[in-house]
Amino acid sequence: MNKFEEKTVSTEQIFKGKIISVQVDEVELPNGKLSKREIVRHPGAVGLIALTDDNKIVMVEQFRKPLERSLLEIPAGKLEPGENPDVTAERELEEETGYRAGNMEYISSFYTSPGFANEIIHLYLATELEKVENPAEADDDEFVELVELSLEESLVCIENDRIYDAKTIFAIQYLQLMEKK
Repeated sequence: MNKFEEKTVSTEQIFKGKIISVQVDEVELPNGKLSKREIVRHPGAVGLIALTDDNKIVMVEQFRKPLERSLLEIPAGKLEPGENPDVTAERELEEETGYRAGNMEYISSFYTSPGFANEIIHLYLATELEKVENPAEADDDEFVELVELSLEESLVCIENDRIYDAKTIFAIQYLQLMEKK
């Protein structure tokens, strides 16, 4: 047993939606006292660093309602129940960008906000891209525009807040590190 572990005493589901659910857990702390934890449950997702043959990063621009603005992001999408992230990565790359990858390499997984959510993102590097003649259609409620940026242009977009989300910044910094090897 971990000395920091919190034992769940009870769980109350507050909301269950298409993408997330929210619950409040009453927990027993390591010192024996009780506390509450608000938890967002998420099925997990994939993020894709899609690189063209001329080393451009394929991004999507889309409106993000919680922020009330558009962002440039790497292509990404949520896992379907029981779906392997490798399958999700291939599907989301085609749906969001119209590309298939000749080479798909798993990079890493990370939690986005472990203080209140269990969302995990599995990051992949997609290379040897080919345009698909009849790509899988994007979700009905998803409107995106493709943008291809060099690593340097991506860094400028971070500086001017056009790229503002953690998964995309993580991906760009990964590319920077690989360039220095």
